[in-house]
Amino acid sequence: MAIKIEKKIVGYNVVSEEDKANALAQRENQNVVQLGEPLGRPEKITGSTYKVKTPVTEHALYITINDIIMNEGTPQEHRRPFEIFINSKNMDHFQWIVALTRVMSAVFRKGGDLTFLVEELHSVFDPNGGYFKKGGKYVPSLVAEIGEVVEQHLIDIGMLKKALPDEHQKKLMEEKRAEYMEKHSEEIDSTGYPKGSQLCSKCQTKAVIMMDGCLTCLSCGDSKCG
Repeated sequence: MAIKIEKKIVGYNVVSEEDKANALAQRENQNVVQLGEPLGRPEKITGSTYKVKTPVTEHALYITINDIIMNEGTPQEHRRPFEIFINSKNMDHFQWIVALTRVMSAVFRKGGDLTFLVEELHSVFDPNGGYFKKGGKYVPSLVAEIGEVVEQHLIDIGMLKKALPDEHQKKLMEEKRAEYMEKHSEEIDSTGYPKGSQLCSKCQTKAVIMMDGCLTCLSCGDSKCG
């Protein structure tokens, strides 16, 4: 299609192949979201090690989460996970545990919000079925157990807040539990909850019983009657 030039031509430039390449790169960069460089590892780093014993592993797992201090010496100073290691005498799960910890450590070092890892790990279910921890809490898989440790660590360093019942709910729950225990003390098993209790969909603890005509959890206070 021909274009008619109405104005007088006073100058011109020839666009080189280099200019075209630079213009193309500039347009592409405008659509790229930069997440920043991964955090560098300091000379000294501190963390916590958690011992986890499960019925699906012969030996205990030792989960170490090391933290880095961000904005040290400022009002915004805080800790965040930098790397995670899992050690055990049991070599059955060695390959996928190494892979999982390397990916998690990479996510830690990228910066930004990492709390989504807790939910992702919790949602992994073992096709062979989960298991109950001491206290009656159900864990759907070994990966979910690792997620529990990560969640507890994030709570300990202040990156997550643990959802706790308010004072009124806590008092009511304690009263209901004491009332039931007094009348059915002979039915309590090793978990501290009545035998035959159902699994609570909210806190995943086997502590749901029928009380006052309504299914109520003696662990978190959740009730089908509101």
